[in-house]
Amino acid sequence: MNPILEKVESAFLKKNPPAFRVGDVVRVDIKIVEGESERVQAFEGVVIRKRGHGIASTFTVRKMSFGVGVERTLPLHSPRIESLKVLRSGKVRRAKLYYLRDLTGKAARIEEETASPVAKASEGKNAGPAPLEPAAAR
Repeated sequence: MNPILEKVESAFLKKNPPAFRVGDVVRVDIKIVEGESERVQAFEGVVIRKRGHGIASTFTVRKMSFGVGVERTLPLHSPRIESLKVLRSGKVRRAKLYYLRDLTGKAARIEEETASPVAKASEGKNAGPAPLEPAAAR
């Protein structure tokens, strides 16, 4: 990528984007502007897609509202996103969960993962084989 574009984009990137994956149930607090007033509205649902990288990365959240499926695609680095909280971590084997659009009721449930992805990442750093000793120390 062009280094000038990278420099401009880096100014708008969030410093610590939230760690979440496809299949997670998230609550996104979004700033809504109505006239001159601003309010925060929560949108809670399953992440069915993540795409892109850098400033262009987006994710799609799907929820059921009064029996109707509602999907919202949000830019990850948008200043309108006040906060993003992972409520449950889902165990899925697909990168895109478009098949949930055709399922209803119990069939649309996603199995919950026991440990959160953040906890797994911190465990992975400490776990593993011990470093090898140099040959001279043996």
